Amino acid sequence: MDTIYYGGPIITMENRDDCPEAVLVENGFIKKVGTLRETMDAAGNRVKKINLEGRCLMPAFIDPHGHISMNGQMSLCADLSECTSLEEIAEVMRQFIRDNKLTDKQAAIGFGYDHNFLKEQAHPDKKVLDLVSETIPVMVLHVSGHLGCANSPLLALAGIDENTEDPKGGRIGRLEGTMEPDGYLEEAAIISIQSSISKRIKVNLLKMLKGMQQIYIENGITTAQDGATNAAALKMLKAANTLGLLDIDVVCYPLMSEGGSKLLAKNKALAGDYKKHLRIGGYKLLLDGSPQGKSAWMTEPYLESGDYCGYPWMSDEEARAYALQAVDENQQLLAHCNGDAAADQYLAAYEHALAESKNPNKDMLRPVMIHCQTVRKDQLDKMVQVGMIPSIFVGHVYYWGDVHVRNFGPLRGNHISPVKDALDRGLCVNFHQDPP
Repeated sequence: MDTIYYGGPIITMENRDDCPEAVLVENGFIKKVGTLRETMDAAGNRVKKINLEGRCLMPAFIDPHGHISMNGQMSLCADLSECTSLEEIAEVMRQFIRDNKLTDKQAAIGFGYDHNFLKEQAHPDKKVLDLVSETIPVMVLHVSGHLGCANSPLLALAGIDENTEDPKGGRIGRLEGTMEPDGYLEEAAIISIQSSISKRIKVNLLKMLKGMQQIYIENGITTAQDGATNAAALKMLKAANTLGLLDIDVVCYPLMSEGGSKLLAKNKALAGDYKKHLRIGGYKLLLDGSPQGKSAWMTEPYLESGDYCGYPWMSDEEARAYALQAVDENQQLLAHCNGDAAADQYLAAYEHALAESKNPNKDMLRPVMIHCQTVRKDQLDKMVQVGMIPSIFVGHVYYWGDVHVRNFGPLRGNHISPVKDALDRGLCVNFHQDPP
């Protein structure tokens, strides 16, 4: 059956002055755009007319960066996004355990708290989470996904104690004056502890797939990204795609530091064009952390933090090797860079790759700097030279603008997400949501 949409503004995104009266759709494809009479004449014998009643009809959105597989996982967690105090976090987690009838053979995970907006301006460390349970492993994740906290049972399960060193690219919080973990975990430390409880979480795949896609669909997004795909996430997305459970398009970028090249090599059929709703678009690198969590890697210190500038996830040598590999393999490379020191590392690595690679298409790969929250003007100039796309986290100024000014001072803080400077240089800018 043909379907005609009419009765509201229709934006084609083709020409600025387009103002068609109706759109005819046949078997999921646009057949005719024009007046209502023209679309009626072009329709078949059976046609359904839908009156928009003043609502706007337009093409769907593409979210240029996010983590749809993580979005699915977080849809199964306790929602901490409305919590305003440490006690509220503890109570939400206690209720989550009761509602799900969890035992000490399982684990409880919460997601979405932000210490910047809690009454105590602090993280819910093990002192808080031990009040949730002294037997069930409990983990709560910061809204950024870069930070989190664990209770004593989870620290013990993960083997983290006073003898555990900070992992490369991460930090373990310590009780003052000691090496005893206080439950706070940062970057690589929070990622490593997640593997300790993954087998304890019962996953309803159908519920997770619905949960991870629904928020995109409700907001008119029909192409999402899985930035930093690992083997488990790709396996899940492939299964969903094969079973016809993906309702939107998903572009994966395997994380190079977690065997991304092997993952791509094993799934060459997904590289390039879509297979149904899934494809692999290239590679991803994580070079630093979160500015609102003070783990982003800066060239100048955070205010009131002594000489602390955050820290990198990898060495310059590793970054150069990964960038060269991506260019040699003719793959687009996306890199998470929140701090300007991380941006320096990525730009230097990519410049090195362009200089060394023999790939004849090396100048056509459209590398992307993800977030670029604190990118400087001289770095934007270099991005022009290497054809790099700045992808801006569209919500950062609204949600954390005042936090950035507090962390960096007025000069750096008010230069967060410098879109105008990028556009003035002719750079192709896009805006992402970074779900979840």
